[in-house]
Amino acid sequence: MINDLKKDGEQRMQKTLESLELGFAKVRTGRAHPSILNGVMVPYYGSDVPLNQVANVGAEDSRTLIVQPFERTMVSAIDKAIRESDLGLNPITSDTIRVPLPALTEETRRDMQKIARSEAENAKVAIRNIRRDVLGDVKALLKEKEISEDDDRRASDEIQKLTDKFVAEVDKRLAAKEAELLKV
Repeated sequence: MINDLKKDGEQRMQKTLESLELGFAKVRTGRAHPSILNGVMVPYYGSDVPLNQVANVGAEDSRTLIVQPFERTMVSAIDKAIRESDLGLNPITSDTIRVPLPALTEETRRDMQKIARSEAENAKVAIRNIRRDVLGDVKALLKEKEISEDDDRRASDEIQKLTDKFVAEVDKRLAAKEAELLKV
């Protein structure tokens, strides 16, 4: 019973790390990477779909992304979606769409660093909330006398160690992202 709660908590914490990586992918570094456009939604036959479902996205060189729509009629919609995203990008349109990434200034790098720290802090909060939920479930088992106080204490210690491990992993990934951001 306690092991099931711990496994569930660990899986949820792992998903939080995956979510953090998605958040970090949106934080632009100096290099062109297709994942920068992952959050862009394009209107397609009445509904919004992710950009990668209506076009191929690739890196042409270290400063330029290239977007090749599957249908020619989608060029203007994709162009508009990229412009309206909060990424601050201005695509150049022909049959394919080229998205030049401006060089990052020191101020922009600092702003990106703040965004990365915010993403990391949100991940830590989510991990702590998962810990709180699992500990609450363990306390409920203790209250219903399904486990002993020793089991409760042992489970609490193990859950805390698991939480510490995931928080340390968030810190490690944040440090790597900050190093990547500050590299010129």
